[in-house]
Formats: sequence, C-alpha cells, structure tokens
Amino acid sequence: MNRLRRALVASASLVLLAAGATAATTATATTDKHPSQPKPTIVLVHGAFADGSSWNEVTEKLQRDGYQVVVPANPLRGPGSDSSYLTGVLAGIPGPKVLVGHSYGGAIITQLASAPDVKALVYVAAFVPQAGETVGGLNAKFPGSEINADTTNTITYAGGADLVMRPEAFRTVFAADLPRSEQSLLGASQRPIAAAAFTEPIAKSAPAALPKYAIVPSGDKAIAPAGELWMAQRAGAKIVKVEGASHLVMISHPGTTTKLIEKAATN
Repeated sequence: MNRLRRALVASASLVLLAAGATAATTATATTDKHPSQPKPTIVLVHGAFADGSSWNEVTEKLQRDGYQVVVPANPLRGPGSDSSYLTGVLAGIPGPKVLVGHSYGGAIITQLASAPDVKALVYVAAFVPQAGETVGGLNAKFPGSEINADTTNTITYAGGADLVMRPEAFRTVFAADLPRSEQSLLGASQRPIAAAAFTEPIAKSAPAALPKYAIVPSGDKAIAPAGELWMAQRAGAKIVKVEGASHLVMISHPGTTTKLIEKAATN
C-alpha cells in the first residue's frame, strides 16, 4: 500500500513539473514575441534668445518619469550650421529619440527629422517650416509677432551681426505670464542669434509620416499664435492649445509640456 502511495505521489509530481515547464516555456515565448521597448531619449532643443536652462523644469519631470534627456546647446548660427552640429549630437545618442523644439528650435528639429531612430517631433510654441521657407518669412505671414527693430538690439562684429532682445521687451514678448524676477533673469541671460538665421532657407521638410505634436500658447507675442496653429495643422500635428500662456510656455506650464512629450514618446 505504501509502495502504491509513493508511486502515485511520484507520478503527480512529474505531472506538476511538466506543467510548470510548459508554462515557463510559454511565458518565455510570449516575452520573446513581445519584448519590452526601451524608452526613447528626449532631446530638447532651445530656440533663439534662450539656452538649455529654459527646459529645466521639463527635464526634471521627464527624468523623474524615467526618461533619458539630452539638452544640447543650440549654436543659433543658422538652420544649416545648427542642424549640422546637432546631427553630430544625435549620432552619439543610441536608440530611439523624440526631438522637441521650442520657437526657432522647431526649424532645427524639422531638419533633423530624417536622422536615424527619430520616432516623433514635438513643437513647443515653434516654427514648423517646410523646405525653402525661412523663419523670418513665416513669422511675418500672420500679424502678432512683436520681434522687430523696436524690440531687438543688433550686435555687430567682424564675422557678421547678432540680434538680442531688449530687456524691457523680453518681459512682454517672451515671458508675460512669468514672475517679474524670472522675466528679468531670463532676459539678462539670453543668448543672441545670428541675424542671418531669419533669412536662411530651410533645406528640407520633415517626413510626412513621422508623428508630430504641437503646443500653441494663445498669449504668444514672439510668434503669432495664428501662425503656429497654421503651421502645426499644415504638418498634420496633434495640437494642444494653452490659453493665456506666453512664448515660454514650457516654463509657465511645464506639466502640460511634459505630458505632451511623454505622449509622443509612448505612442
């Protein structure tokens, strides 16, 4: 009787082991069939009259959510030169990437859109140009931009001329919805842009099939909101409007900006 009981127990154990092995094999096969995809690296490209610090709050939020973030220094010398430099930056970033451009940075990510492993573009209060267009021409297409001779100063030097926003104009044109102390800090630390950058034609359009997203702040006085909306719609971008936000919407509304970037990264 004991011998029979031991035989039955041994048989049951073999059945359980076989079932466990089958389940493990099935689980492995399922995992192999649908491997988890790595999160893309988020590349944040700043625009004219700004630097990488304008992305600080968005960067912190993205990093907290587990994303690798790269915030390169955009040289602000012109679309061709800047795109060439940032192509080198992207070459050193392995895996999938989401490119995010603010203002003039939108023109740059458009030219970088064909780089390897770019999975989406996000335009934040940005230009969304097509081949042959210029940033200056697009900014004059709709009324509302207050970047002009009255709000900028020209810095001349042996190699050319740069433009910089006058401090008092920076507050209202770029940062009307930020605290005055922050307006003053950003205006004092702004980076000039080559004047020629506004008249240099864009070399190529972004691929039509590449997913695109755009934030349009209704209080923007650097780029006319109507122009931003028109460019984003023309590109087929998914659009988020932020009522009352200034040109520096990623600083005044970092949560909204981060949410859209993460949507682009996960879709």
